[in-house]
Amino acid sequence: MSPNNATSKEFGRSWLFDPAEGVTIIEPAGTGNGHWAGAPSVIYDPDSARFYLTYRVRKPQPIRGGECYIAASEDGVHFEQIWSATKDDFDSPSVERFCLTKAPDGSWLLYPSYVDSADNRWRIDVIQADDPSSFEVRRRQTVFTASQVGVEGVKDPWVIKLNGLYYMLISYATRMQALTPEERDRMHATADIYNTGLTLSSTAMAVSHDGFKYEWLGDLFPPRPNAWDAYAARVGCVIATDYGWIGYYDGSASVEGNYEERTGLVQSWDLRHFQRLSFDGPVLVSPHGTGSLRYIDAVPLDDEILLYYEYCRADGSHELRMNRLER
Repeated sequence: MSPNNATSKEFGRSWLFDPAEGVTIIEPAGTGNGHWAGAPSVIYDPDSARFYLTYRVRKPQPIRGGECYIAASEDGVHFEQIWSATKDDFDSPSVERFCLTKAPDGSWLLYPSYVDSADNRWRIDVIQADDPSSFEVRRRQTVFTASQVGVEGVKDPWVIKLNGLYYMLISYATRMQALTPEERDRMHATADIYNTGLTLSSTAMAVSHDGFKYEWLGDLFPPRPNAWDAYAARVGCVIATDYGWIGYYDGSASVEGNYEERTGLVQSWDLRHFQRLSFDGPVLVSPHGTGSLRYIDAVPLDDEILLYYEYCRADGSHELRMNRLER
């Protein structure tokens, strides 16, 4: 009898793939640094037998995240836009990653993240609609503002439902100690604290019974000092496996890597305690430019997992790609 992995006391599998073998889903609006199509969040809806993708498009500085979209697909590859909004619709300097899920009554919930023009801090809202094509921005409700939870910014929500509860992963800007008055004045002057070096980009979790009112559970996965992920550690998604949870996260060593993060792996047994599987460096990168590969989202299907990610191209722009892993 030949041993298998279980009898050899070896469990689990590799969650790596070749990013260059992915297929392009959404092209950036132009070529060169600063042209991005990405920050994807994807869900498969068995009721309509369709995939729904949210993503944002950005142009180079000084223009920031200006447009966000929802697109639908029957095969997970070819998407058609069904909804869009601009940062002006949110009265905001910038929009970032959105996330879609369903409410208990079968209606749809969209979680936008955008900069609040009232205080120049990132925030997360929720919008309800009967269909993914019919969200009205003016009907948005607050989920979290930065000041409500004692941090300097909250953005990039990612939501799953587990045993009837909604769990939200959140990228948040930490509140640093011992800042000078001049540094405090600079923190939100540009409405983009994540790009100031006056914070760290960490991951928090929140939980809800209805998808509207969330309890802030606090820090989940902080950056590590003197490591490749010392500045940013943003868990973008998790996947349920036979041996706990596997997650992909975006990391950078310093503020200079902001906007160009690369991907690491984590595991967890309980969604509250995470262990890194990428200690010495990122495990998934683009072969081009800065190597940026970020914002992975995973859609588990019966026999495969579809992976969507933002990927640096040879000209420095970012495109939205999809890859497959066999289950």
